[in-house]
Amino acid sequence: MTESVKLFEPLPLRGTTLPNRIVVSPLCQYSAVDGFAQPWHFAHLSTFARGKAGLVFTEATAVEARGRITHACLGIWNDAQADALRPIVEFIESMGSVPGMQLAHAGRKASTHAPFSPGGPTPLRDADRDAGEPPWQAVAPSPLPVADGWHLPAELDAAGLDEIRDAFVAAARRAVDVGFRVLELHMAHGYLLHSFLSPLGNERTDAWGGDLDGRMRFPLEVAAAVRAAIPDDMPLFARISAIDGREGGWTLDDSVAFARRLAEAGVDVVDCSSGGIGGAPRFRADDTGKPLTRDSARAPGFQVPFARRLREDAGIKSMAVGVIIDPQQAEDILQGGGADLVALGREVMYDPFWPLHAAEALGVDPEFEMWPAQYAWAVDRRAQIQLLNRLD
Repeated sequence: MTESVKLFEPLPLRGTTLPNRIVVSPLCQYSAVDGFAQPWHFAHLSTFARGKAGLVFTEATAVEARGRITHACLGIWNDAQADALRPIVEFIESMGSVPGMQLAHAGRKASTHAPFSPGGPTPLRDADRDAGEPPWQAVAPSPLPVADGWHLPAELDAAGLDEIRDAFVAAARRAVDVGFRVLELHMAHGYLLHSFLSPLGNERTDAWGGDLDGRMRFPLEVAAAVRAAIPDDMPLFARISAIDGREGGWTLDDSVAFARRLAEAGVDVVDCSSGGIGGAPRFRADDTGKPLTRDSARAPGFQVPFARRLREDAGIKSMAVGVIIDPQQAEDILQGGGADLVALGREVMYDPFWPLHAAEALGVDPEFEMWPAQYAWAVDRRAQIQLLNRLD
């Protein structure tokens, strides 16, 4: 293996060493039943392990039933749901990858249809009861709907905050018992913990609102409680929206301050995303709701500056995510100090074997030795045939 290629250098994190710097982002599949993983989840996640990603995260996994985005979201609020994930964890490990779980609570973005449903990601209504998808009460730091026409969330009181913090802790313990080796706390994209951080989602005047310290308080309480509940040698990540991108919202300076506090609470890596605090979710358009054009599409690596800033100014390891599509691009991000890890989402769904193709492209694995043995012999034969055909 070529040692100068940073993308394929191992990364020690506490007691776990990632075999390379490629991470599969949490990718919601909206395919669970009552929170339980299905055959689709095994097929989906096992593919990335066969593709040799260093760290494979589950999708955002709800710590309680009301914390799901949809009825079809994955959950880990009981032991049976955790046990259903065990074969997936064991297979990921068997491929030499590291299994990770993202723990999440949807907050005021809960109780919606799946994005690929006929009506798109819209709120559930009473009429959906007949189809077996009754709406439920969403919760939030403040009674502010995420967008016009959306559910009015209930404001959480102190007892409710304790209940959710304890749900995160219980879910983390279940994940450890099942064999996950990395955990991530979802604090981004307008979901519950992010909505506490942002002044656009949190209008409280008590100890969990007001100034930056107050708005950071509950997410930091969750991080500290989870850190205390899991083994000391287990890495803990936090995904944040580094900026809200809206007037009066969360800023990159806020993220630097928050990342420093996360490090104090025992978080090892900050996963740097952005946006999502308000407005109806859109999956086929930009933030204005207009069709994507060349000018409005997000540029490759558009969130890397956030990961770089936190890495440099907060003194914490960072992970870059967002339109990372090319192996050399990923390598340049790492070599240039933009991040310690790169995470792929849509690109790895398009090409689940992206890490293996990257290893070939960067000269790390010219003889396909990283491939699973069941594939390697055939892939090597394919390469020989292609070479002979080119020579002809």
